Amino acid sequence: MMAGMKRVGQLVAVVATAALGACQGSLSGSPEGIPVALESIDGAPAPIRTALADELATAASDRKVELVGASGEARYRVRGYLSASTEDGQAKVAYVWDVFDSQKRRAKRLAGSSPVPAASMSALDKEALAGLAQASMNEIAGFLSNSKSEESFQTADASDEESPVALQ
Repeated sequence: MMAGMKRVGQLVAVVATAALGACQGSLSGSPEGIPVALESIDGAPAPIRTALADELATAASDRKVELVGASGEARYRVRGYLSASTEDGQAKVAYVWDVFDSQKRRAKRLAGSSPVPAASMSALDKEALAGLAQASMNEIAGFLSNSKSEESFQTADASDEESPVALQ
């Protein structure tokens, strides 16, 4: 009887080790495989919004973030807000990205600023937009990676009242 229980215990350990090894790739926290829709960018003229959306698509591709169309199925939806200002003689563009889950609840607010050559939103050049997109997508990809890692660790609690199957 004890030898049989020992073998069952060893078998459980081998299966658990194999299962953990199979999960190793998903524990890396990559944003890959999480569809995200970029719904809007407010606060900038239409040509700047379009150019920034193009730069965001490039930055997303570099980070393996899957951008889908605004009407596509997505786990998260992102809305952006931009504003330009000058502080201590330095022009900056501040950004806020609100990330909403599938139930339309805000899951995360990401904010930051990036120095730019001019305080006018319409004067932003490709280089400034690329820098803004890179910084923004770094934060979005970081959030997605963290949310993916957290999901992989959600487990059901075992009840103390039931005896393990191996002991029955």
